[in-house]
Amino acid sequence: MAVTDFLCRAETRRVLWIMGGVFAFSILFQFFELPYGNFIGSLFSGLNFNRMNYVNTQINFTGGFDEKISRNDSGFPIESEKSGGNHPDDSSRVELLKPNTNLAPERAIEFGNIFKGNNGNVAPMLDEQNKDDNIVPLASDIESPPLISSPPQVDDNLIAPIATQIDEVTVIVVPLNSTNATTQLMNSPAPSVSHRHVDTDNSTALASSHNPNEATGLVRNDHALSGNGSTMTKSTPAARKASVEGVVSISEMTNMLLRSSHPSNLLTNPMWSSAGDEELLSVKSQIETAPNNMSDLGLYASVFHNVSKFKRSYELMEHNLKIFIYKEGKRPIFHQPKLKGIYASEGWFMKQLKASKQFLTDDPNKAHLFYLPFSSQTLEEVVYVPGSRSFDKLKAFLNNYLDLIKGRYPFWNRTQGADHFLVACHDWAPEETRREMANCIKSLCNADLREGFKFGKDASLPETNIVSTNPSISLGGNRPSQRKFLAFFAGSMHGYVRPILLKYWQNKDPMMKIFGRMDNHDYILHMKSSKYCICARGHEVNSPRVVESISYQCVPVIISDNFVPPFLETLNWETFAVFVQEKDIPNLKSILESIPLRRYLKLYNNVMKVQQHFLWHPEPVKYDTFYMILHSIWYNRVFQIAS
Repeated sequence: MAVTDFLCRAETRRVLWIMGGVFAFSILFQFFELPYGNFIGSLFSGLNFNRMNYVNTQINFTGGFDEKISRNDSGFPIESEKSGGNHPDDSSRVELLKPNTNLAPERAIEFGNIFKGNNGNVAPMLDEQNKDDNIVPLASDIESPPLISSPPQVDDNLIAPIATQIDEVTVIVVPLNSTNATTQLMNSPAPSVSHRHVDTDNSTALASSHNPNEATGLVRNDHALSGNGSTMTKSTPAARKASVEGVVSISEMTNMLLRSSHPSNLLTNPMWSSAGDEELLSVKSQIETAPNNMSDLGLYASVFHNVSKFKRSYELMEHNLKIFIYKEGKRPIFHQPKLKGIYASEGWFMKQLKASKQFLTDDPNKAHLFYLPFSSQTLEEVVYVPGSRSFDKLKAFLNNYLDLIKGRYPFWNRTQGADHFLVACHDWAPEETRREMANCIKSLCNADLREGFKFGKDASLPETNIVSTNPSISLGGNRPSQRKFLAFFAGSMHGYVRPILLKYWQNKDPMMKIFGRMDNHDYILHMKSSKYCICARGHEVNSPRVVESISYQCVPVIISDNFVPPFLETLNWETFAVFVQEKDIPNLKSILESIPLRRYLKLYNNVMKVQQHFLWHPEPVKYDTFYMILHSIWYNRVFQIAS
């Protein structure tokens, strides 16, 4: 019996040793990540296969990327092609997405290639337009016989290059018909890109005195920068046109706002609380529960998403908002606004905010917002080295300024910049502020969702070409019955959209007045005599034509994919503007003619109602551009406060 007990105990010890050895061997494999990087997990990978297929959808995504991306890529910084030579136009090169194994796997979610979560929380995107937008015109709606013409035939040679790009691209993303997926697209990190000098369209558009693009041929896609890997790249026309699947329509943007204006990933938790935060929490509650109140005769409910909510938010801004302006920064880049030209919005805002004692405080402990008072236009003129084709000096200049602010004050570090804001109209501003100032509220003319504009955090700045000390002069236009042209456009042929517009419509139809550059006087006359004014993007999504159209009571037709129009958080743009996707340029006339007369008259009347919000005055006037910009910044800050 003793012998039997001894043998049993020995057998038990041997089994335990074997089990311990197997466990140690497994841990050793896990530690050295052999052979799969996760040995134990790989044993059960088959169990997760169906679940991963359930929450990930593989589609063709053609946003200017021409390299295949695999499921396991963690992050995708942009690198330019290595081929040599200069490329004098925008159509010479395309962006490449390369895998970056240095990024944490969670970053992949931000790019939209892998979406993890409860599918029950993914709400379908509402695609309904305003009912009048899609009404087929009835005979009773039209006072005169309709204009009948067929659009020119599509030139197959123009769009043929798209196919080669589409065939080369496969990315795993969440379909854009879900609210969360659209949020991820709109809040994904910006690609590292350069920005061409903007709109020098007509004599009405006065560019800055120094245009580095003309002097140096600075374009996107012509080289890779050293250092952090940022590049100056721009996709080709074919790649841009191939990005139709990545277009976020104005209806989707609006529905995002109506459902949840500020995604949870934008909420901020400061390192320590402040009295200002408590005030903003109270303000947030009051805005959300704003009673229906239409006592203000200066506002028109028809052009707002919710006029009562806007009115309450505006009133609370007037009574509560306090801003601290940093004194640091040497002129002319800081504290010295420029008040003329197509970038003048940033200068007029700086000038009028500094003169507005109502909103300023000298005690930063009482401030709700902190203003970084630099001019993106002057930064380019003073710091940029012509011929360098590099943003390094511009970025370094701003980073040194920011380091000074961080070292001298504690306020940036409290929120990592979430309660700081900047106002910049130059095309290069998104790239200059993309990293170190990423958490700031950015009021930008170049409000492009594809270039890092954060929907629900950043604010779209109206680009206004100002040529006099009183920007509000020369307003108005002909009555609808006296507007003899269906549509009008004139401007320089930069960017990829405008040449296409002219190819299909210049000298093709007497009702479609589509030109290149035009004399200033004739330009204004055509705007005042046309039903619709085409606001086609140039190198970037923004154009001063949007504000010009509203000034001359011409219904703006915006052809600029993924452009976030100014004040979208409060104004309902679909009530006074028409949005046409870039791919639909060949059908432009038929689209405009399909709008019933009664619908056009509503658009026209609403343009007149919204005009007051797009005017600058020598002294700010209630609800004008200055106050609307300030309200957008205020509103976005209020709704970034975590309850």
